[in-house]
Amino acid sequence: MNIDPDLISESLKSAQKKGATFAEAFCEQTSSAGTSLDEKRIDSRTTGLSKGVGIRVVNNSRVGYAYTSTFTREGLEVAVEAACASAGVGGSISPSGKGIDANLFKSDSQTKGLESDEFRDPAGVTAERLREIDDVARSYHASIAQASATIAQSQREVLIMNTAGVNVSDTQTRTRCVVQTIAKNSEGIQSAHEAPGRSIGSDYFDVFSVDEIAKIAAQRSVTLLDAKPAPSGNLSVILKRGAGGVLFHEACGHGLEADHIDKAQSVFAGKVGKQVASPLVTLVDDGTMGDEWGTYRFDDEGNQAQKNTLIENGILKDYMWDVIRSTKLGHNVSGNGRRETYEFVPMVRMTNTYLESGTSEVDDIISSTEYGIYCVALGGGQVDTVTGEYVFGVTEGYMVENGKITYPIRGATLIGNGLQTMLDIDMVGNDFETWTGTCGKNGQGVPVSAGQPTLRVSSMTVGGTAA
Repeated sequence: MNIDPDLISESLKSAQKKGATFAEAFCEQTSSAGTSLDEKRIDSRTTGLSKGVGIRVVNNSRVGYAYTSTFTREGLEVAVEAACASAGVGGSISPSGKGIDANLFKSDSQTKGLESDEFRDPAGVTAERLREIDDVARSYHASIAQASATIAQSQREVLIMNTAGVNVSDTQTRTRCVVQTIAKNSEGIQSAHEAPGRSIGSDYFDVFSVDEIAKIAAQRSVTLLDAKPAPSGNLSVILKRGAGGVLFHEACGHGLEADHIDKAQSVFAGKVGKQVASPLVTLVDDGTMGDEWGTYRFDDEGNQAQKNTLIENGILKDYMWDVIRSTKLGHNVSGNGRRETYEFVPMVRMTNTYLESGTSEVDDIISSTEYGIYCVALGGGQVDTVTGEYVFGVTEGYMVENGKITYPIRGATLIGNGLQTMLDIDMVGNDFETWTGTCGKNGQGVPVSAGQPTLRVSSMTVGGTAA
């Protein structure tokens, strides 16, 4: 990233001279490339490059934000002026009022970023892999009528500096393969997908098998062809490892973000130290978790990523924090200040959020369930963070009868309350898996992962279409 740190430093000093109690520069350059195959042919090849600087200015409790898509002195001067004006500061005066406490920041000053992972344009190297995915998916079953796949990669370089002494840089490389299949028979058409992602570069396919990604998507769509309408009622629900990650991310994780707590818009507000889940539940948000989709070295405010235990053995321990909420409420940051790009102001966001493994064998969880459903994959849903109420669709599920998995179901919907669901968890497995996704909040999307071991919720409302 070709930007002069001294120029950034001058811009921050300029904001201070105008009266800002805190100023921050977020510099970003992102390269992206992707290749798609559809109907046995390369459908598209795309590359992209974006860069810019976001300037945030704080004037006591008032925040101003502006950005520029250039790394020039002139562009920075305009952005500083606009951010200062938005925060209500201007003119050559000394800073006053309460600033951002440098002790809140966890990162080390003058820290260099990671060595850049090899960034390759997938358009030049993945056509053969895409054709292999197509062949594997189509050969899985005669009912597979269509297959498509995309391999995409991005490399994001950031430099973050502020007037509290932070000066850090980082490079984040992410690669993802998305496979979509459509199965068709005389009864109808069903579609499904599989889309694992990791914060790695050219060694992605050393971690994931092309055959496995294609087979999972194909199997899922074929299974749905013969699925029966799901029943309705209060049933035991078993969530396969990884499958429930999105549910706990949405129904619980967002309610543990400090901006929702600050606004009293969370069912978890005021419950630190209280039991909010089964004693079997320990919920963690961990930005340092290997090469998971939401992993990074520093958040988008320059704070070191860290592992934060939110709920421990059912007891609420803490929330997730950014600089603004930490300053206001007198709490340390937790490395959860994130933004989609330099065009956005940071806010409290999750990273890799998961339930820790328990001690139960998966076979025991299933065999001890008299009647319920076994969820292998969940789709989209809706959540109200104020009440914790949620609705999620089941994209792959099966009936469990007399301790055995019997037949596939379709049209199942899980309806419940995040807090109550965690209280009703009565078995937690000793396996574990994660789910890859993009978390949307206030118009911003950021990469995250969520995960959990196989577990059972003793009773949950299931909406189905069976007569």
